[in-house]
Amino acid sequence: MLKQLEGSHAVAEAIALCRPEVICAYPISPQTHIVEHCGELVREGKMGNCEYMNVESEFAALSACIGSSACGARTYTATASQGLLFMAEAVYNASGLGLPIVMTVANRAIGAPINIWNDHTDSMSMRDAGWIQLFAETNQEALDLHIQAFKIAERLSQPVMVCMDGFILTHAYERVDMPSQEQVDQFLPPFTPQQVLDPSNPYSIGAMVGPEAFTEVRYLAHEKQLQALDVIPEIAAEFKDIFGRDSGGLIREYETEDAETIVVTLGSVAGTVKDVVDEMRADGETVGVVTIGSFRPFPTEALRHALKGAKRVVVLEKSFAVGFGGMVANNVQHALMNTDVQVHTVVAGLGGRPITMPSLHKLFAKAVAGDLEEIQFLDLQWNVVNAELARQRAQIASGPTAESILKNIQTDTAFGGAANHAAE
Repeated sequence: MLKQLEGSHAVAEAIALCRPEVICAYPISPQTHIVEHCGELVREGKMGNCEYMNVESEFAALSACIGSSACGARTYTATASQGLLFMAEAVYNASGLGLPIVMTVANRAIGAPINIWNDHTDSMSMRDAGWIQLFAETNQEALDLHIQAFKIAERLSQPVMVCMDGFILTHAYERVDMPSQEQVDQFLPPFTPQQVLDPSNPYSIGAMVGPEAFTEVRYLAHEKQLQALDVIPEIAAEFKDIFGRDSGGLIREYETEDAETIVVTLGSVAGTVKDVVDEMRADGETVGVVTIGSFRPFPTEALRHALKGAKRVVVLEKSFAVGFGGMVANNVQHALMNTDVQVHTVVAGLGGRPITMPSLHKLFAKAVAGDLEEIQFLDLQWNVVNAELARQRAQIASGPTAESILKNIQTDTAFGGAANHAAE
């Protein structure tokens, strides 16, 4: 059924169709509308036998999820940004215990300074925590991925994050094709847990493991990720058979067959990149796009195959490792090890900064011409950065960087005026 819905409400309705038994909720922007609508659906009796738990923190939300999942309940929660960091200990515990929890991460920047807008820093901070991480390009895909996520999680007995861009997707109203309960029931069978805590047969979970077995435990977590490389595309194919549309999978290719320059990205910005690629192709440039659908496990072989014909790869990512460079690009470079393909990192959209088509046109044109540096920051205001560096060199007690930069920006006539100096 076609519906015009806010992305958050579309996800909440998809969650309801998956028949969760426990939802643990603590609100934090920009995922608040998801758990609020889930609560409304539970109150209205539209989620059947589901217990909705209001808790006092994000850490409590995931801790309660661990308890409910360990007791054999299909379990869901959602978070973002600082909330994901607050539950970090429980994030590792959930994967270490092999619990099939599904969690939405409405991607948002990490402070300080405080920023509520979108980038991928939060999910990337947990990239090695043992969770499967799926990234949505559109609200339709976000809806679809949540339905697939429960099946993936329960097939592997591993937790799954479905990552969708905060505000850009969560608060955008789009037309989505909402499946019927009958379709979801056909795709997603009732939950049969692989492990259940039972008072009549008591035992401990998460207990102490010493050096004699810890390496093996960690390796088996890695093995689950390797298994997911087969399970994720298999479940995407099953989804297509029942729902009639492509959604999910490890990677998605667009105009890559003859592309000499391929842009690799993830999340909602892929749509803007595709529009730019269409325009560049109309001008005769052979440019393509590969969108990463599964960041963990990382689709090394699939990506290597998709990029094998390219001369250069531009990795456009909304996060970076301070003091190192691009986190996604580092994984792409690993996939292309021992090849002649040049990999360039472009950091863009941090803290919600717009990624515009004119900026991407200039960027990709430089890539085609072979003029890109190994790492660069899209639309970085060099005049502001250099002014702050000069101030810090001249003043021993430099004070908070963020506040000083804001003062420098405010001295310009407008943000656009400062941005015009980006290439200087």
